Formats: sequence, structure tokens, C-alpha cells
Amino acid sequence: MGQQQLLLIVLGVIVVGIAVVVGINLFNANAVSANRDGVISDLNNLGAMAQQFYKKPTSMGGGGNKFTNWTIPTGLDSTANGSYTPTVSATSVSIVGTGTETGTDGTSKVKATATVTANTISVTVNN
Repeated sequence: MGQQQLLLIVLGVIVVGIAVVVGINLFNANAVSANRDGVISDLNNLGAMAQQFYKKPTSMGGGGNKFTNWTIPTGLDSTANGSYTPTVSATSVSIVGTGTETGTDGTSKVKATATVTANTISVTVNN
């Protein structure tokens, strides 16, 4: 083989190697973003359930304008997107969602916090 052919083969291998590395990085970034979106979606769903409990009269199994005694329904405290831990007071609920993918800091998992009141659900991304 001539030098030109060897040079083209080496150059081809380098280009393919770079393309593979870029593809892997894009795949990982997409997985993190999808997991974060899933956790936020679950938090909004759980927040809506908490508000439903708050607004339902105690005679119908609700909280009667209090979040006290609200718990995450069985099976929803851990999903394919992550796990969820509530902190409940009479006037608000704070739910921390921890995802399954490593977040933007590169060490800990994706994390978001939902703060639920009688009329609002606000989600803050922590990682």
C-alpha cells in the first residue's frame, strides 16, 4: 500500500472515532434531559393529587382545606423516572424527586423539588 492510502485509512479511523464520541455524548445528554422532564412531570402529577386531597372535604376522604395526612399513593413513590419524598404541613407540601440519571454536576442524580400550595404548584430544578 502506498503512503497516501495509509494516510486516508488513518484519517478515516480518526473521523469515525470522533463521530462515535460525539454521538455518545449527545445520547447521554438526551437521557439526562428526558429523565429530568419525567421527574418534573411526576412532580406536577403528585402536586395535583395533593391539591385534590386539600380541596376534598374530610367526609369524602380529603383534607378539608389542609394537606395534613396526605401521602403519596402506593406505587407512585417510586417510578421509572425516580423516587419521591414528601414533606407535609397543613398549608403546603414539598416533594423532592430524585431521578435515575446523573445530573449536570456529574456526581449526583437528577433532582427537582415541587412546592404545592392550595392554588399553585411550582417546580425548581436542583440538579
